[in-house]
Amino acid sequence: MPYVNIKVTNEGVTREQKTRLIKGVTDLLRDVLGKDPATTFVVIDEVELIDWGIGGMNVEDWRKQG
Repeated sequence: MPYVNIKVTNEGVTREQKTRLIKGVTDLLRDVLGKDPATTFVVIDEVELIDWGIGGMNVEDWRKQG
């Protein structure tokens, strides 16, 4: 019973993109590991830029540095 958690920054990921991610990950686990899609769980979390850190600072500030 695989559980996959995808975390992305909250920057307008569309419903269609999320649907494609869920299907793609489910298909990959079926094809590579033989996992049953009916028992595969995929969760997508959208994280605010200020709640995601890189190099000791949040993504929003990190990107401003260039």
